[in-house]
Amino acid sequence: MSKIIPLADIRAPRPAMRDAFVREAAGVRHDLHAPPADQRGRLMHDLRISVTDRCNFRCVYCMPKDVFGRDYPFLPHSELLTFEEIVRLARIYVGLGVCKIRLTGGEPLLRKNIERLIEQLAVLPGVDLTLTTNGALLAKKARALRAAGLARVTVSLDALDDATFRAMNDVDFPVARVLEGVEAARAAGLAPIKINAVVKRGLNEHAILPLARHFRNSGHIVRFIEYMDVGHTNGWRMDDVVAAGAIVETIDRELPLEAIDANYPGEVAERWRYRDGGGEIGVIASVTQAFCRDCTRARLSTDGKMFTCLFATDGYDLRGLVRGGYDDAQIQNAISAIWRKRADRYSEIRSAHTPRIAKVEMSYIGG
Repeated sequence: MSKIIPLADIRAPRPAMRDAFVREAAGVRHDLHAPPADQRGRLMHDLRISVTDRCNFRCVYCMPKDVFGRDYPFLPHSELLTFEEIVRLARIYVGLGVCKIRLTGGEPLLRKNIERLIEQLAVLPGVDLTLTTNGALLAKKARALRAAGLARVTVSLDALDDATFRAMNDVDFPVARVLEGVEAARAAGLAPIKINAVVKRGLNEHAILPLARHFRNSGHIVRFIEYMDVGHTNGWRMDDVVAAGAIVETIDRELPLEAIDANYPGEVAERWRYRDGGGEIGVIASVTQAFCRDCTRARLSTDGKMFTCLFATDGYDLRGLVRGGYDDAQIQNAISAIWRKRADRYSEIRSAHTPRIAKVEMSYIGG
């Protein structure tokens, strides 16, 4: 896979125009009696917080090794939001209607003392707190995460056969250790556990049925994700996408399925349950069945920039407000203004040309 553009180029300082907008918006009060709606009438429900841009895997669809090599310049610790800064911003987001917070990365379990952050976020009222991990450190940390107040985990697991899994994580990590992490999470009460599998043609489409069979009747929910053109370094092509419809058909032929309703408006996974009562699966079809019209997600990058779309090219600098002496009301005004301005619908306008846009990497803003 050839290198297209280094992430350092995309992480360059934001345009002055955006920084000026954030500072100006902080001084303009909005009617916050009702949660802000964006240009398409979408409310904020989910906040994804990336706590580190580092990862111990080099998955080919996310952090390809030829870009994220040994000499890659990850963000220095001083540029990362502190736990106190994250909690302060999270509390402000909750005041704007956020009900679900997911900690991501990179690999969030690499962030030192992540349990302390979870303890502080877990006390926010009415918030569903969860975390996405590659599972490599989960067996060691599951009990401490649950004790800190984490409700659930999602584990990325793209195949059950060891050869395919090692090839996809590209650091020769064995699948058995991730399965140990899943079991440790179950034993600790981090349930229901979701298993996320990115499906890329020619690499792991053969893993679909084994994953469905393995986790059926387990209480865990496998979610199959279409290979997406996130970031600008994974060499995405439409030919590599296995459509969600084909994934459902593959499973349904052996294990009959029926569609069920979403858990809440804006849920990205289309839900299917086994007709015999063996549980459910999900498919996330950002490529073939765009769900932009219902997207309720905001993202906070490792260094405190707010992104309003997974496929964004630029973010809004909230860290500058946090460290610049602005009070909570001013920061809330800025976040509200950013959301009201939002009109993103990348997946609805995706074409052969859009993957060439220099989008931020998923490891930087969280998946």
